[in-house]
Amino acid sequence: MYQPTARHFRKINRQHLCSTYENKSCRLRFGFYGIQALENGYLAAYQIEAIRRTLSGCLKRKGKLWIRVYPNSARTAKPKEVRRGRGKGNVSYWYCHVKPGRILFEIQLGKQHEKELRIACEFALRKLPIFAQIITRY
Repeated sequence: MYQPTARHFRKINRQHLCSTYENKSCRLRFGFYGIQALENGYLAAYQIEAIRRTLSGCLKRKGKLWIRVYPNSARTAKPKEVRRGRGKGNVSYWYCHVKPGRILFEIQLGKQHEKELRIACEFALRKLPIFAQIITRY
């Protein structure tokens, strides 16, 4: 599971979802195929891990996979039936903020396996909590 190493301040304030377009990581850098976000939202670490398992299981060492998102924000939650006050809750899970246009995953695979890759990416898109699309460099 992806999560940052020890940090000085783990419990940060929650970021607001602004609808600006991603301008840094919106192009394919490593692979020929990629999954690109079409809307803004949050992507949790366990969702990233589920998509990684789906893609690596379908590829079966035929290609290479790059994960371009990293969960660097912590979401806190208090236990059930706890009274108000007494500070902020413990870290529940880690997530990352995703803007429209951001490349989430990149895949490098030969042309002969393009049909298998399309099926694997369709499975991965179903596990995403936001709308995304499959893009190619060709």
